[in-house]
Amino acid sequence: MQEIETRIIKIDVNKIKEKLINLGCKKVKDENQINNLYDFPDRRMLNKKGYARIRIVEDNLNNVVVNYMTTKKLLSQEKYKIMEENEVIIDNSTIGAQIFTSLGLELVESIKKHRESYQFKTSLIEIDINDPSFCPFPYLEIEGTNEDEIKEIVALLGYTMEDTTSKTIYELLQSEGIVKGV
Repeated sequence: MQEIETRIIKIDVNKIKEKLINLGCKKVKDENQINNLYDFPDRRMLNKKGYARIRIVEDNLNNVVVNYMTTKKLLSQEKYKIMEENEVIIDNSTIGAQIFTSLGLELVESIKKHRESYQFKTSLIEIDINDPSFCPFPYLEIEGTNEDEIKEIVALLGYTMEDTTSKTIYELLQSEGIVKGV
């Protein structure tokens, strides 16, 4: 699957939530996540802005824990970040991690975050609040498959496309003077 994604950083979370509710967006996710990122020792995937991930999701809306095994590969970063994503639900995050390590990958970083996601037409608007030791500011991810819809969402939330970025989270942290050694 390909996803088109853009970010808006340093948002006012309460104002964004209010706007989303006023737009009639439905909350579809309220979750605590642990994102364990894997790569080869030479960092060949991260150096090409991709990675393998085991995500452990505590789904607060449905009161369940769901584990995902994912690979992502950057296809384009011109106007939007366009990624190829392959993802499957797995029964056991430990077994997923063992599969990655048996293939020669190693755990690079473990990132905790809270995510709330809202549905607008066919797109997702996601409010991410990471553990401050990783990323000290909240941000929006707007993702979908329709560029016009993404532009519409940006405008409805009171932003312009100039307020958005296609940078990866690591590039954003570096541009904000927060150096990550991944």
